[in-house]
Amino acid sequence: MTARVQPALSYLATVKVEVSRPIEVGDTPDGFRRIVPITGGSVEGPELRGTVLPVGADFQLLKSDTLTELEAKYVIETDEGEKIYVSNFGIRAGSAEDIAALVRGESVDPQRIYFRCVPRMVSEGRWAWLGSRILVGSGVRHPDAVHLDFYVLD
Repeated sequence: MTARVQPALSYLATVKVEVSRPIEVGDTPDGFRRIVPITGGSVEGPELRGTVLPVGADFQLLKSDTLTELEAKYVIETDEGEKIYVSNFGIRAGSAEDIAALVRGESVDPQRIYFRCVPRMVSEGRWAWLGSRILVGSGVRHPDAVHLDFYVLD
């Protein structure tokens, strides 16, 4: 019998991504497409600290009234000046009413929304090891920001 290795999670950081008004592309064969520009933000963790640079966007696809696929791409600059490229795929699901409220830019109790993600972080130097790990996260959408808690799957 082979021994099982159960993965654990180690907290990496909280990423607070500031966003501006969405650009609505409109209906497509796959769903309603919109792009949310990223305007900045902050990163705070036990070791990883820095800022979210004002570049990038969250490319959203509203698959149905209750399900949104998210694909955000942006750059973190650490306090030491290193750059980390982030490509983050996520799912946000909830009732049709709650998802509609989020799309309108309103606050919704995060307990009523399933918001999980799988960020990929690529860098050189001190943070290069992130590229060889699986990261997972959970998020909360606010009217002008998204707060994400990132964990390393050990």
